Amino acid sequence: MRLDHLQIAIPAGGEPGARAFWTGPVGMRETPKPAALAGRGGLWLVAGEVELHLGVDPGFRPAAKAHPGFAVPDLDALAERLEAAGHPPRWDDAIAGRRRFFCDDPFGNRLEFLEGRA
Repeated sequence: MRLDHLQIAIPAGGEPGARAFWTGPVGMRETPKPAALAGRGGLWLVAGEVELHLGVDPGFRPAAKAHPGFAVPDLDALAERLEAAGHPPRWDDAIAGRRRFFCDDPFGNRLEFLEGRA
């Protein structure tokens, strides 16, 4: 079994902010949604083998606890880009041997970024 994709909720009309965040400092690439789903709004993004779907939720509430964890090749560079874009990293050392930080997307969804394992 493997994870095919992950979906995070965004508020209605949040696509421009989400696009700027995910394709900007995070560095993902937007991919077209299937025509049958395009009218629902949201975005689909990819980076390497990771596929992320951002779905519009009319009753949106940010996920303050539940979160995805993204392993990235250069954690420090990502932290710098996020800081510069106004999304400061919150470093956490609770897991021995794993460098990681949390930050929030433009809508308050909690995200975790971890140093990729070799």
